[in-house]
Amino acid sequence: MLTKRIIPCLDVRNGRVTKGVKFKNNIDLGDPVEMAVEYSDGGADELVFYDITASAEQRPIDIGMVESVAKAVHIPFAVGGGISSVADMERVILAGAEKISVNSLAVRNPAIIADGAREFGRQCVVLGMDPVKSDTPGCPSGYEVTTRGYRELTGMDAVEWAKRAVDLGAGEIVVNSVDADGTRQGFELTITRLIADAVPVPVVASGGAGVPKHLIDAFNLARADAAIVAGMVHSKEWTIAQIKDEMHRAGIPTRLHW
Repeated sequence: MLTKRIIPCLDVRNGRVTKGVKFKNNIDLGDPVEMAVEYSDGGADELVFYDITASAEQRPIDIGMVESVAKAVHIPFAVGGGISSVADMERVILAGAEKISVNSLAVRNPAIIADGAREFGRQCVVLGMDPVKSDTPGCPSGYEVTTRGYRELTGMDAVEWAKRAVDLGAGEIVVNSVDADGTRQGFELTITRLIADAVPVPVVASGGAGVPKHLIDAFNLARADAAIVAGMVHSKEWTIAQIKDEMHRAGIPTRLHW
């Protein structure tokens, strides 16, 4: 059985890690490279970095930060935000990232998924999506895709968008629930399971982790392949090692920390 991954998420704004609740009221947490090293050394399976204002500000991602992280850590990491072309993807990969996450760009230009998969392999292309509960006509799953950091509703059904993205070449789907983001009350299991059941690629639960049981539920109940953590580890309330110990006790296969 494949091991389940724990992926700390570092939301970066102006060169600093920040965290909010439902995409609002962000506070400064520290230096992204220093935090990346801490999580890498502490047993994280992967890392993900989002330049959370790059797309809204229409600027490229901070390549210098990507290069610094790549030199400092010994685990794979993904990067998202400010990616606007295949050339941008190439720069991120050459700077040391293993995966590129596209979100708002892919909604505007779905061909970027196919282009990226063709150039770098589908294992490098991650679709990030920010779904929110919705009764919008045309969203039969009950969840609508949002873009630009929940600034815009799209009218697109989250499950249908996930399926289309995989058909285009996405090798992984990150389901970041807007409703659960930063609440530490648990992942949004319904939409995560709906997408996990609908696509043949790994699905990552994101948004809402507060205690290890939330991750265990995401793996057992929502069939997630990985789970993103942020506030629960940034606050020092839990370490990656402690979370993995709880997962191990619950029978969840995971790469044990050292």
